[in-house]
Amino acid sequence: MKTSPKTVTEVIDPYLPKNGNFGYRVSRYELDLEYKVASNRLTGSATITAVTLTALQQFTLDLSTALTVSKVSVNGKRAAQFSSRGGKLRVRLESKLPTGAALSIVVRYGGAPRPLRSLWGEVGFEELTEGVLVAGQPNGAASWFPCDDHPSAKAAFRIQISTESPYRVVANGKLVSRRARASRTVWTYEQSEPTSTYLVTLQIGRYQMARLAKAPVQMQAALPQRLRDDFDHDFARQPQMMEFFVERFGPYPLANGYTVVVTDDPLEIPLEAQGISIFGANHCDGTRSSERLIAHELAHQWFGNSVTARRWRDIWLHEGFACYAEWLWSEHAGGASADDLARFHHQQLRDKPQDLLLADPGPHNMFDDRVYKRGALTLHTLRGRLGDDKFFALLEEWTARYRHATVVTDDFTGLAANYSDESLRPLWDAWLYSTEVP
Repeated sequence: MKTSPKTVTEVIDPYLPKNGNFGYRVSRYELDLEYKVASNRLTGSATITAVTLTALQQFTLDLSTALTVSKVSVNGKRAAQFSSRGGKLRVRLESKLPTGAALSIVVRYGGAPRPLRSLWGEVGFEELTEGVLVAGQPNGAASWFPCDDHPSAKAAFRIQISTESPYRVVANGKLVSRRARASRTVWTYEQSEPTSTYLVTLQIGRYQMARLAKAPVQMQAALPQRLRDDFDHDFARQPQMMEFFVERFGPYPLANGYTVVVTDDPLEIPLEAQGISIFGANHCDGTRSSERLIAHELAHQWFGNSVTARRWRDIWLHEGFACYAEWLWSEHAGGASADDLARFHHQQLRDKPQDLLLADPGPHNMFDDRVYKRGALTLHTLRGRLGDDKFFALLEEWTARYRHATVVTDDFTGLAANYSDESLRPLWDAWLYSTEVP
């Protein structure tokens, strides 16, 4: 098979045919960046540690055309040629590298980052009124750093960024260093667990930190001071939520705890990142009306962030599970039972178009609410079939066996078969592989 990027016609994922790259596997990204909030100017370098999967003389990385590359070096030598167009950075080496060779790629770049336009709206690096938000799902990572942007390509990350001192930077993993230099502060985060690029985030704002007490996992929040009282009310039950999810889903999958960011701006929907959830000021209004969403985003740390769909067609393994976690929390917290919620949403689904295939909804429908609700109903039906003891034992084995790995639907149905005395095929055929709502 030819390995030239110009001749490769294969696609890693038909839902995002232009994303992902062939010929190598990344194990680590080290970003060393400087950002100016007022002028939205990002400059710096990305050092990418990888290994070749085939003999390689040229390769590509995903990178937004809003960012200009000034220099590329590979294994300490300047690249023979590089060009950036159409969302790809193309790099050509002077000589071919053999299969299994180490790759150390350094890309120097800069520009005014902006969200990428996609089928699902704008994704990626976004300016706030005062600061920055990165919402990477599904293909927004390339809006701020060169990468192999596909969920199946997990790696470790080190993110170092300098910005004006009045702003706090929140990124994935452990804050290992914070150094003030004149009017600027350099923040360094280390994310050691394997992480998909879309789950890597950068949050910059005039944030105060709040530590949440009495949880089995270290939890904190970054938020504007003005929202502190509302936050203390709206997010008060998050420690109990964490305790309950650990009991139901198994150990929290990350070593460095969980951070909630509440932006000073309103956001249409909250979003998940590795070890972090991001909410808008509108989700923190003193009414506790967003608790369902708080549960949903926390559950993603197990379902989606740790256990990640290898291809986007299997997104029900993220959203169906996180939606069902909402129902489980409601039941546990004294709200509507999972059974009541299942009956309500089942009727709603029956009243909507019956044209969605849960196991392959298509790119246009991958974030359709029917994926979330039908996915949750699939799990509720399975729970009814297996009984609580077996069902929750299955979820714990699922999160343990595939911790920090990538999966497809067959992995889940195959594992579930071990918990049932009779074939689950009719259940899967009805819920996953037929469009009609059972």
